[in-house]
Amino acid sequence: MPIIKSAKKYMRVTERKTQKNNKIKGQFRSAIKITKTALSKGEIDKAQEYLKKSLKALDKAVQKKVLTKNGVARMKSRLNKQVKTAATAKK
Repeated sequence: MPIIKSAKKYMRVTERKTQKNNKIKGQFRSAIKITKTALSKGEIDKAQEYLKKSLKALDKAVQKKVLTKNGVARMKSRLNKQVKTAATAKK
């Protein structure tokens, strides 16, 4: 445990930031997971609906500086590609 007052404060700040980041990470991870489960079940309409929510959650994560812009762009691209290929295969 830190002894210096500023180090104690830094520990408190870090704890708050960690909780906030974990909350945001949980939101986008669960959104992506729901989208992928809808894809695996073959529910294309629901997958496309959940895709929008996933993209929104990922953009929020970038906005809050939890994830990097390029990393999120890659995730969005891959997820979008999966949904599109499933939609075209369904037709």
